[in-house]
Amino acid sequence: MSTSERIRVVIAKPGLDGHDRGAKVVARALRDAGMEVIYTGLHQSPESIVEIAIQEDAHAIGLSVLSGAHNHLFERILEIMKEKAIDDIILFGGGIIPDDDAEILKSKGVAGIFGPGSPLRDIVDFVKGNVKPRM
Repeated sequence: MSTSERIRVVIAKPGLDGHDRGAKVVARALRDAGMEVIYTGLHQSPESIVEIAIQEDAHAIGLSVLSGAHNHLFERILEIMKEKAIDDIILFGGGIIPDDDAEILKSKGVAGIFGPGSPLRDIVDFVKGNVKPRM
């Protein structure tokens, strides 16, 4: 990643979950750390989230999932990314995700999962440390 290129992160609320306070707090922390943040708003489909990430030339997608549909939503986004041969955008997220499910999601390609109360500094450092440089 060049020093002049800002990290671009799409923060999304997939599915029917209407609670977005955590997503907005994370978005603000990433912005305050110098990243460019694109917040998609509520009720986004996995397809629209990936399309927004492509259009915005994002380095990362962060999902906030509190609805219990985390396995389906993360896996569907990973599937779409694979179909589109996207390998330079990391996928991470948070919400109410049991530890066992988080480990399964990580094994499938989710870069990181952050639960309630995760320090914002940890999320910022994670994104900065895991974004892949572009050629």
